[in-house]
Amino acid sequence: MDFKQIQELIKIVNKSNIGEVTIEENGQKITIKQKKDPQPIIASGMTMAAAPAVQAAMPAPVAAPAAAEAKAAPKTDNLITIKSPMIGTFYRQAGPGKPIFVNVGDEVTPGKTVCIIEAMKLFNEIESEVKGRIVKVLVEDASPVEYDQPLFLVEPA
Repeated sequence: MDFKQIQELIKIVNKSNIGEVTIEENGQKITIKQKKDPQPIIASGMTMAAAPAVQAAMPAPVAAPAAAEAKAAPKTDNLITIKSPMIGTFYRQAGPGKPIFVNVGDEVTPGKTVCIIEAMKLFNEIESEVKGRIVKVLVEDASPVEYDQPLFLVEPA
């Protein structure tokens, strides 16, 4: 069974009321279990575990800075969303100490790598399909992502 077939099977299980599916093919066994929460587990020695979320405690925002932030926020009606093509772990750089692929304000063109998503020990480069400027990064580095989850907002050029 190839990776695309596994992805499709995960989508089907997520959209249905099926609790668990096991498939044996060519000596390999794949089990997909649906938990009560929306994040699926892929068994058979491979588990996609959620990375622990680390959040700094922030003081309550003051009304004046919040109003200034609202004015600075970009208009979202003309923005294009780059979405995750798979379930996995989102990384903004190729490895520790390596440069970040894209930051807010960077220009992207079709084919430019914007991030990596690790799925089942495979590192998949995600490329931009549009030309424009990165307006917002929607996912924290090293955090789990779902299929079709928005990753970046791009202002088209």
